[in-house]
Amino acid sequence: MTNDVLMLKFFGLCETVVDNVNAADIVDFLYQERILEIDDFKWLQQQKDRYQQCRNLLMLLQQSGNRQAFVKLYGAIKDKPQLQWLIERIDEYSDQSLIVLQSQQRYTSDKTGRPTAYSCHLPYLSPITHAVHRPSLYAL
Repeated sequence: MTNDVLMLKFFGLCETVVDNVNAADIVDFLYQERILEIDDFKWLQQQKDRYQQCRNLLMLLQQSGNRQAFVKLYGAIKDKPQLQWLIERIDEYSDQSLIVLQSQQRYTSDKTGRPTAYSCHLPYLSPITHAVHRPSLYAL
């Protein structure tokens, strides 16, 4: 699967991912694989709320522009035996499901036109200051 397809799948299952993935268990791997920069790695480790930490991880991966970010996230989750059911759910998405997901996706864009917030209403995370901002406008 491509990074873009996996990104759509992760955001389609965003609430499930946030509820069940402990980001603290995978940030070391993502840092080791050079998906996360040192500042982002340290910042994520300081997050006290595990749900917010996972939301912020998803936003950092999406904003990073790294073409392997979601491929590596998928691999990190796949290595967790307790999350095999989630891998199965991700794999179950069909091409038609992705088309529907993409057409229903809500997002706002940053100055470059890249989406900054997806359907599970993740907050916009400033890549410079790491300040969390909730977008006020969501387009269908």
